[in-house]
Formats: sequence, C-alpha cells, structure tokens
Amino acid sequence: MEQNMVSWFEVPVTNMDRAKAFYDKVFQIEIQVQDFGGTLMGWFPWAEGKPGANGSLIQHESYKPSNTDGVLIYFASSDVQKELDRVEAAGGKVLRPKTQISPEVGYMGVFLDSEGNRIALHSRA
Repeated sequence: MEQNMVSWFEVPVTNMDRAKAFYDKVFQIEIQVQDFGGTLMGWFPWAEGKPGANGSLIQHESYKPSNTDGVLIYFASSDVQKELDRVEAAGGKVLRPKTQISPEVGYMGVFLDSEGNRIALHSRA
C-alpha cells in the first residue's frame, strides 16, 4: 500500500457554531466553515506534507452525533492532558482521563464533544 488507510474523516454536528467554538477552544485552532448548499462543513487545519488524515465537522440531517455507536476518531496531541484540561470549559465532558496504553505506544484519553460525539486523543508523552 502506498499510503495510510485513513484519508478523510467527518465529525457529525447538530450546531456548527457551537461545535466550532468547542473545537477551536479545546485544540486552540481556527476552524473555517463553508456552506455547500445547506451542508455546513468546518475544516480542521491541514498541514501539507505532514503525516495524518484531514477532516471536518459536518452539519447535515443525514449525519447524527453518537457517544456509543460508530467509529472512534483519535486526534494527535503532544500531551493528551492539555486538551483534556480544556474540554469541560468548552462544553464537553471527559469520559476517560489520560491513561497509559503502554510505554511504547503512549497515552490516550476520551471525551464527549459539545454535540455528543465520543472523541479520543493520543500522545506519546
């Protein structure tokens, strides 16, 4: 295979303004929102030539946030605790605190976002 398996992801939201504010605050980023004929997409920052998949928030009636069903996305972090410390102030809930997976793999944490999606974090430290 010439590339990693994941090339794109979409995080369902029911309120784009609230979701944008949540992710901007937790990750200290600036999501850019565009309207594609009634489908709102909020683009996560993309670094050309860097490893990892790109994705967006998406608001459309066919997309439903879930805290139990479907795929679990892991966002990369320099230290999981940094984002977890900002989750509740941004309107989310920490479901699993920073937990060591193994010394070789690093750490993970899980939270609910402002829309009710279960989202994970991973860091080496």
